[in-house]
Amino acid sequence: MSGADLAGDREELLDRIQRTDREYREAAEAVESVGEDRIATVAEAHRKATTILDRYDGRATGTGDFKAFVQFQQEFSTLVEGLDDDLPRKDAFEEAQELLDKRRVSEGDFEQAREAVAPAGDLAERIDDREAARDRYRDARRAVRDRVGELDREIARLERVQELGEADLDAPTERLREPIEAYNDAVRDAFRTFRREASAREVLSFGVATRQYPLVEFRQPPEELLRYVRDRAAGEEPIPTLLEYADYSRSKLSHYVDDAGELKRRIATRQTYLERLDADPLTVDWPPPEAEELAFLGRELVSACARFAPDPVVERARRVRRLPADPEYDRLRDAAVATEQLDAADRRRIESGRLEAELGEFREARESLRDALEEYPER
Repeated sequence: MSGADLAGDREELLDRIQRTDREYREAAEAVESVGEDRIATVAEAHRKATTILDRYDGRATGTGDFKAFVQFQQEFSTLVEGLDDDLPRKDAFEEAQELLDKRRVSEGDFEQAREAVAPAGDLAERIDDREAARDRYRDARRAVRDRVGELDREIARLERVQELGEADLDAPTERLREPIEAYNDAVRDAFRTFRREASAREVLSFGVATRQYPLVEFRQPPEELLRYVRDRAAGEEPIPTLLEYADYSRSKLSHYVDDAGELKRRIATRQTYLERLDADPLTVDWPPPEAEELAFLGRELVSACARFAPDPVVERARRVRRLPADPEYDRLRDAAVATEQLDAADRRRIESGRLEAELGEFREARESLRDALEEYPER
């Protein structure tokens, strides 16, 4: 979003919260000027009056049902006479009663009676009007709050771009890249060998053991698959062999295992999991994580690799673990991140000063919206 778009959007949000606040306060004052309890009483009286009119319209008119006519007049009179003298809009009910107080009433009389009590209905709607205004106000305030969150995130992103623009792009990032790539290559090779040669029981048990290492995010083996390789002799076979077995017909498979049907059920249904089992959770991303995270990750990688990989691979993991101790680590990492993440357009924005101008516009917009949230509280 450009600075101009942002300014326009900000003004729209501010206008909306100001307008809905005014509308809510006017609607609330309209209720307070009469009293919420009194309005509720009027609303109940209006509901009863319209119910009576609807019930008897067509039955108590003309030369129709005389008994219904008498009941109608009694019910309506009882309702009106039971209203407090100081009830707002009582005159509307009394006017309707006068219109209906005759020997014979027509459909036109019913319609005029409805029109007579309409002002009471309008008054009764004030509470609903206030609640609707409150909802509109809350929606407007929520939109302002959401935009502040969006601005927070965008400002943080631009500030990070600005920081990266200050990175030393000539820094010798190979001091980080080379040991990390060497470790990644080595651990991938080691895991491929482990997966190819070790028993499925050992490989899946290793996967379970990685629960001890929260930063080594291996997808855990399905429980029924784990039980199968632990309890059955077929679990002593390597994973590639089990996957090959799963493609055999049952008659052919019966020559290799005692439980052909069980193997097909447990292995074939989990084929995707077994095929995708690789060393990715044991690798280090490029650019690498921040120093503290890599220090923790490095310790976990050393422990995890020691469970299956040869000593040279474990030593490479130790070298990665030691990288954050380098006083230059943060500078080298920033340079690596900047090289990976900043494109030519970002660099031009930084050099031209456009990025700083955008940051200023976003910060100004955020400040004005934050002020609005303080000025217009929750309701």
